[in-house]
Amino acid sequence: MWAYEKKLQYPVRIKNPNPTYAKIIISQLGGPDGELGAAMRYLNQRYTMPYGDIIGILTDVGTEELAHMEMIAAILYQLTKNLSPEEIKRSGFDTYFVDHTAGIYPVSAAGVPFSASYFAVKGDLFADLHEDLAAEQKARVTYDNILRLVDDPDVRDPIKYLRQREINHFQRFGDALRIAQDKVNPKNYYAYNPEFDGP
Repeated sequence: MWAYEKKLQYPVRIKNPNPTYAKIIISQLGGPDGELGAAMRYLNQRYTMPYGDIIGILTDVGTEELAHMEMIAAILYQLTKNLSPEEIKRSGFDTYFVDHTAGIYPVSAAGVPFSASYFAVKGDLFADLHEDLAAEQKARVTYDNILRLVDDPDVRDPIKYLRQREINHFQRFGDALRIAQDKVNPKNYYAYNPEFDGP
């Protein structure tokens, strides 16, 4: 299914470690609107999608979200590399450090571990596509918030790239929704599930 290229989708080259930034950016790995949840959402939703072209969109975007997880992990690694105990304590990174050292562990910025409840899979064409549209907007807002708090250009650059990809994914899911609306019975969006058709 995949051809793995041993390089990041977009380069991450952070010169100055900053555990304070890592504490907030980690939300885009394991937080409620992060890349791990997005990848799991889309790659699992595709099994019940009734149309091949929408399955293709879910597979494309879900696969790209895996690449974004890799980018976020690279950002976190570079932000927390070779920290002194003083830097760890001063930044407040010590609470994370006690449990995970500088390992990459999916949690939110609030320290809540990743939960499967973050990715919604309903098995319903329209419920899932509307969830996907909302998810991309929530991820974009999270990147907006990160950009409000981070001033290092080495960190902002890949974050801005990831933010733009959320906008592109939102547009792709808009396309998927239009495809779905064109393919189903316009008088009854549930026509693909006849048990709900009334007399």
